[in-house]
Amino acid sequence: MALVKDLIRDVADFPRPGVVFKDITPLLADPEGFSYCVEALAGSFAGEGVDKVLGVEARGFIIAAPVAYHLGAGFVPVRKKGKLPGEVYSYTYDLEYGTDTLEVHQDALVPGERALIVDDVLATGGTAAATARLVGQLGATTVGFGCVLELSFLGGRERLAGVEIVDIEALVRV
Repeated sequence: MALVKDLIRDVADFPRPGVVFKDITPLLADPEGFSYCVEALAGSFAGEGVDKVLGVEARGFIIAAPVAYHLGAGFVPVRKKGKLPGEVYSYTYDLEYGTDTLEVHQDALVPGERALIVDDVLATGGTAAATARLVGQLGATTVGFGCVLELSFLGGRERLAGVEIVDIEALVRV
């Protein structure tokens, strides 16, 4: 198998000039690489009693759903504003290049449940922290955050103080 980091493509100036986008689609297309990521994340949180795995739109869905399956947990999509039907909780936060709003169904978690948040990349930590805030709003506990890649130079870990973080590439740090 190729190293996970070798299956992640840099795309310059996307989604705007000056940003280097980390494209995981080559990793997703590689059966061994994709399987390794899912199994490594699921294995890292196997003993945590995870009830639900939250996948952050959109690439986080791709990783989170099979992680939830491996953990015997439910899957909860965390979507951008206006994409979920029904009653939702919303949280607006800063990105490295703007702002965004995430939403989750009000009945997605019940008080006392243990939630794992999964996304493709940990950058500034804004998306992860916003999702953890939504978990708390629902009365649940965030037991960890899993991602394929951490952009450690952006300091996202600091926004998730007290939350176990597993990134496949430290298992690749960029």
